[in-house]
Amino acid sequence: MSKPSTPLHSGRALFLAAVLLPALVAAVVVSTGMGFIHVTPAEVVRVVAARLSGDRSLVAGLDQVIPYVIMDVRLPRILTAALVGGGLAVCGVVFQGILLNPLADPYTLGISSGAAFGASLALVLNITVLGHGAVPLCAFLGALATLAVVLSLSSFDGQMSANTLILSGVIVGAILAAGISFMKYLADEQVAMIIYWLMGSFASKSWTDVGLALAALAVGLLVAVYYGRDLNIMSLGGRSSDSLGVETARVRKILLITASLTAAVCVSVSGIIGFIGLIVPHWMRFLVGPDNRRLAVLSALAGALLLLVADTVTRAVLPAEVPIGVLTALIGGPFFCYIFRRRQRGMIHG
Repeated sequence: MSKPSTPLHSGRALFLAAVLLPALVAAVVVSTGMGFIHVTPAEVVRVVAARLSGDRSLVAGLDQVIPYVIMDVRLPRILTAALVGGGLAVCGVVFQGILLNPLADPYTLGISSGAAFGASLALVLNITVLGHGAVPLCAFLGALATLAVVLSLSSFDGQMSANTLILSGVIVGAILAAGISFMKYLADEQVAMIIYWLMGSFASKSWTDVGLALAALAVGLLVAVYYGRDLNIMSLGGRSSDSLGVETARVRKILLITASLTAAVCVSVSGIIGFIGLIVPHWMRFLVGPDNRRLAVLSALAGALLLLVADTVTRAVLPAEVPIGVLTALIGGPFFCYIFRRRQRGMIHG
């Protein structure tokens, strides 16, 4: 059962929002200037302002390659990373609220495995009809198919529980993992591409990817905030929420489908990036309490900032670029163990 929010939590939430939003904007500007070609923050602002306003005089005197590097190479990647981080964090808030489990994240229900299976299938079959969009599209369709199977397995007489959802996700995820391994065996030359996609990357992202990630985050965040009060009540238990006027089954299905679709779009854009949806909601819940309305907004900001910083480290700080999924796993793995151990102690002493 969740503890009620307090005025202290409300004050912390406003303070965090006032810190995270400027920090995110500053991180975008600074990160855009980092790389092989160094660009100052002032030059980044000038280039972006020139593109938005159409005033070419703002970039007078700059090397002609700088606007191209900023607007066509770096900024799409940076914004995609931030938007995917925010989307995954919002999904984590929703899944943890629905499943009443602090260890839940966007991949609990096998959504990532479905996306990975779809992408691997596209790479093995060398689907080129759809061009560069083939792999993301197949990843998205794989995630949708996985969601449909999980919902079908976990629903009985129109009802579903958190335990059956998790169990269905584990079963389907295990089957898909075996399928991915088999496709790696068949892949031959494409096996390196499959492994690279499975490790996650924001390299070579375009403004189309930015648009997809923005749409996914916007829909996921709006639905999470709109149903945040219902999600708070649902944390009291099914009988309590029904008696308080919440249509538990309908709200759970809406939130589940929305969060899964948001996660599917994010995964199709970036590949497999784990633990963002686990770490960020847990941090924010510790700081501002369990109110899911505040939690969703703050987690979106914190997730965007965390994944952007992590991607910047792999792109511009380390000697060689490390797949972003590897870095988030190195950060998130120990944190997952800490949460799991703490939860075990709570169950023993509770």
